Amino acid sequence: MDTKLLILAGLGDSGEKHWQSYWLQKFKNSSKLVQGNWQEPVLEEWLSNLTEVISKLDSPTILVAHSLAVSMVLHWATVNNNPNIIGALLVAPADVDSPDHTPEIIWNFSPIPTKKLGFPSILVTSANDPYISTERAQYFAKMWGSDFVNIGQKGHINSDSNLEFWEEGQLILEKLIDKINSNSY
Repeated sequence: MDTKLLILAGLGDSGEKHWQSYWLQKFKNSSKLVQGNWQEPVLEEWLSNLTEVISKLDSPTILVAHSLAVSMVLHWATVNNNPNIIGALLVAPADVDSPDHTPEIIWNFSPIPTKKLGFPSILVTSANDPYISTERAQYFAKMWGSDFVNIGQKGHINSDSNLEFWEEGQLILEKLIDKINSNSY
């Protein structure tokens, strides 16, 4: 299977020390969705950009979303379907429904849809993520039909976590690909 990865960054984009940036270097089959406004995201604009990029896909693609981009994926999947989207790796979702966990600038991504996804997915969280509680992440995984993985004390699983190529994440991605290939969804 000639699977591609579509990297979806969250608020502020993924910097050069973010694992998503390392994956873009490592995986030649990856590309990144570039948003027009990383600092003041507007859901409708981000969704429009995502929809446009997905409409041009010509091969099976896994969405690799981090933080705010996870909410964007769920909003997209609630009203869209594209056979080229075959799975999603949903990393460190930001709980945009919780004023205690996220800044007001991203509340326009609320409420996070809780519809079951139409493709296999894995939600990855950290036990000490400041932007979502473990219980809330488990709830979302259950609602979305996602496998749930807690990787321990890794913060927001971002540049500050110093994960570089995030080998553990690559193994989780391989599990998702195995699930897709086995049609066990």
